[in-house]
Amino acid sequence: MKFDLHTHHDRCGHASGTIEDYIKSAIEAGITAIGISDHSPYFAHEKDHPQPGIAMARSEFPNYIAEVLRLKAQYEGRIEVLLGVESDFYPEHIELYRSSYALYPFDYIIGSVHQTRGVSIFNRNRWKNLAEDKHTDEKRHYYELIRQSADSRLFQVLGHIDAMKGYYPSFAEIAGAEAEIDEALKAVARNDIAIEINTSGSTKDCGGWYPTDAILERALHFGADVTFGSDAHVAGRVGDEWELVQTRLREIGFKRWVFYRQKEKVLVPI
Repeated sequence: MKFDLHTHHDRCGHASGTIEDYIKSAIEAGITAIGISDHSPYFAHEKDHPQPGIAMARSEFPNYIAEVLRLKAQYEGRIEVLLGVESDFYPEHIELYRSSYALYPFDYIIGSVHQTRGVSIFNRNRWKNLAEDKHTDEKRHYYELIRQSADSRLFQVLGHIDAMKGYYPSFAEIAGAEAEIDEALKAVARNDIAIEINTSGSTKDCGGWYPTDAILERALHFGADVTFGSDAHVAGRVGDEWELVQTRLREIGFKRWVFYRQKEKVLVPI
């Protein structure tokens, strides 16, 4: 059973290819279940499409849902197509996002912290001229938001939970946030959701997956489930490094990983 829950397409404005391109690539890669999970609109913004290069327009969201459901039916028997979305996590807007998603039959929702204190987690300039003690504060704040996202009970999967290292590899070495990381992982286990092993980190400056092995070891310790996501923004990356991740999880000690169908966990032995 081979699955990939994290894929994007051209609607978000920074990925290439249609949804069907990703489905076809998944079939070629021997994927059994492919999750379509493009970036959520900015539901709380007054404009319909405030950031065209980052996420789809709010008015486009129903069309996205309809296309995935059409392709799910079209490819039935060849590959299982799962309806997902990668949702931003904004604590102040959580109920608006919850009500927006309640209208649709999602198989799963990925919750990702993409901004802290109003700045993208991928903005390497946020670290320039920042005092060392403030580095720890930023890391603690980031994992507190991740803990809150787990406790919101809106998401089945938490996306790329150490992606701040993507363009700032030293993030992984910032000490002093161990308690916050543990609390986030405890929340994942407590709420019976999962973190993803996201292989797109290998395309960034950090050159490795999200999260680190150390975090995966803590996740296993606390009984948090894991899933797989390539975070593909080009169709050719669907399922990228799946077998390597499977092997590494087995080495760490995981016995299973999961994907979601109609928001219910499907357990897959490793």
